[in-house]
Amino acid sequence: MGEVCGLYEQAGRLAEQGVHLVSTDEKTGIQALQRLYPDLPMGPGAAQRREFEYLRHGTLCLTANLEVWCGLIVSPTLGPTRTEADFVAHVEQTVASDPQAGWVFVVDNLNTHQSEGLVLWVAQACGIEEDLGVKGKKGVLKSQKSRAAVLKDQGHRIRFVYTPRHTSWLNQIEVWFSILVRKLLRRSSFTSLEDLKARILAFIDYFNRTMAKPIQWLYSIEPKPSEGTG
Repeated sequence: MGEVCGLYEQAGRLAEQGVHLVSTDEKTGIQALQRLYPDLPMGPGAAQRREFEYLRHGTLCLTANLEVWCGLIVSPTLGPTRTEADFVAHVEQTVASDPQAGWVFVVDNLNTHQSEGLVLWVAQACGIEEDLGVKGKKGVLKSQKSRAAVLKDQGHRIRFVYTPRHTSWLNQIEVWFSILVRKLLRRSSFTSLEDLKARILAFIDYFNRTMAKPIQWLYSIEPKPSEGTG
C-alpha cells in the first residue's frame, strides 16, 4: 500500500519526467439493457418511475486507464471478453499513445495482469534479450510469481505495480468506474452492444473535456495523530 500511495504522490513529478502513471482495471459484464417502455417522469408529489421489463443485448468489458496526475481516462478499450490477449492488446494500445515515454501501470493481481503474453510483450518493447525460460518449467516465465517479479522491475521503461490482495479500493480507476455507473449506466437504456459502446466512449470524451481532475487521495498508511489526550 505504501508503494502505491507513494506513487500517487509522485504522479505530477513523474509526468514532468516523461513517465505516465496510470491506474488500470477491467469493468466486466456491462449489460446492454433496453427498457421496453419509457420512464414515467417526476411530478408533484411523485417520484420518477421506471419500467422493470427490459431486453438483454449482451455484455461488454471495458478496460480503462486513469492518468493519475490529471484524472483523464486514456486509451480505453471495449470488447466482449477479458482474456490474456485482450489485456496485452490494451497495454500495447496504451503505450502506443506515447511510445517513447515511461509507463507505470497500477493493477490488481488478476492472472491476466501477470501473464506469459504480457511478459513477452514487455520484454520486446523494452529490448530485453535474456532467455525468459518456459512457462510452467523454468526461468522468468515459470510461474505467476516469477512473471510478476520481472513485470515489477523498476529498471524497465514499462512496468507494473500490484495492489495488495483484497484492496481493489486502492486502485483509483475504481473511483472512476463508480462515476461511470452513476452518470451513465445505472439509468440508461441501450438498443444494442454498438449503442452501449458508442455511449460509453462518448461519456469518456465528455468526462475528459468537462469533469476530469486529479483524485484527492486522502488515504495514507501512516496512523493519524491522536486528536486529543482525553
